[in-house]
Amino acid sequence: MSQPVRPSIRFLSEETVRDVVAEAKRILDEIGVFVEHAKAVDLLAGAGGRVDGGRVFIPPELVDRALETTPSEITIYDRSGDDPVVLGGERVHFDPGSAAIKVYDFDKSVVRPSTTEDCVLFSRLTDQLPAMSLQSTCVVPSDVPLDAADRVRLNIALQNGRKGVITGTFEGDSFDLMRRMLVCVRGSEEALRNKPLAIFDCCPSPPLEWSELTCAALVECAESGIPAEMVSMPLTGATSPITILGAVTQHAAECLSGVVIHQLACAGSPIIWGGSPAAFDMRQGTTPMGAVETMMIDAAYAQVGKSFDLPTHAYMGMSDAKTCDYQAGMETGYGAILAALAGINMVSGPGMLDFESCQSLEKLVLDNEPCAMALRAINGIERRDETIALDTIRDGIAAEQFLNLDHTRKWFRKEYYFPGKVIDRAVGDMWAAEGKLTAADRAHREVERLLAKEGAPPLDGAVLSELDKLAQAES
Repeated sequence: MSQPVRPSIRFLSEETVRDVVAEAKRILDEIGVFVEHAKAVDLLAGAGGRVDGGRVFIPPELVDRALETTPSEITIYDRSGDDPVVLGGERVHFDPGSAAIKVYDFDKSVVRPSTTEDCVLFSRLTDQLPAMSLQSTCVVPSDVPLDAADRVRLNIALQNGRKGVITGTFEGDSFDLMRRMLVCVRGSEEALRNKPLAIFDCCPSPPLEWSELTCAALVECAESGIPAEMVSMPLTGATSPITILGAVTQHAAECLSGVVIHQLACAGSPIIWGGSPAAFDMRQGTTPMGAVETMMIDAAYAQVGKSFDLPTHAYMGMSDAKTCDYQAGMETGYGAILAALAGINMVSGPGMLDFESCQSLEKLVLDNEPCAMALRAINGIERRDETIALDTIRDGIAAEQFLNLDHTRKWFRKEYYFPGKVIDRAVGDMWAAEGKLTAADRAHREVERLLAKEGAPPLDGAVLSELDKLAQAES
């Protein structure tokens, strides 16, 4: 029997993708990119880039050479070295949005600064949500010194969750200590290269700049074999052209410059074509991640990344709402399905509110459902039997029902995704009898139920001791 059609969405024609790539290369050749990191400048200059002050002009042939050495697939493993998550092709995975500085406290109905305890709760909760393939360092704790926050949140994630981690650095001295933490858990540097445990975000500054911090992370990821995830962030009309296609082209130029730097540091190292752009709302002066135009930019730049056979990433499946309301569900739901239909390999965002600044335990539990439904949708419609319906209809008519047919029992769990307790499919009377709970109320109950369970098994005592020592080290 034929394979099911994998439903998909594309916003750009192949010709337009080629035009975007050609113009992005011209931008790098004629306008160049500003690079603060001295080693990266030396690498670019030594490979044929033209340097004028801090600006480097990258010729198209250098871009092409770098693209020849990039891996088309990246596999991330859990802390035990199992459960591979493969990024590439049309595979789609979700992880919670990261680096929020605030948390929505459901019990008090307030937004407050995030803490180390929140880091623990998000890691433990993500571990139990099946639609989340990886965890992330969801929140930035406010109750530790800023120069230690990167290490502390990674330490908490490694101790409290089994899944691989998406993380990043905000402080220049953090990367080496965080790398050593990953080596500690994996056992050796070679083992970490062979079975990566984490992905590091590396963010160029729009338009066309690599700061000392982010470029250092890009180079150090390449040298250590830790997958790097470029997060280009054009803001339409503010830090990039106002047009969607103009933003996509600037995104391509910024990411191509990152690919070149990264591959010059170590050819063949794993890198992901990602981003967090926004269609600037000039009425409010905000960066709406829930705007359909933002998601169109995401899907379009992913299409460009796929043309290079690179793994892709986007911040989608989140909302600009301030609580778990209709807007939160609407923006998250269509973001998740658009991301899945676009075949974006790593989708970061579930749980997030308020323009990527706030995380919510309740929303993360709720968001597990549209993400799971999106994954079900892209599996397509499969032909199950030799005859599509004829024999089953004949049997159903003879039995005067379909419910107890062998055919029904055989296929109903394979055909349908059945959501968890946060989705209400009961009749109205039953809903009323159970207390007329809202989706957020049900999610709060589910958060409490899941967090009452025993968490991930503890790491080996020597590993725990070394992790804590690295997390508390002087910068």
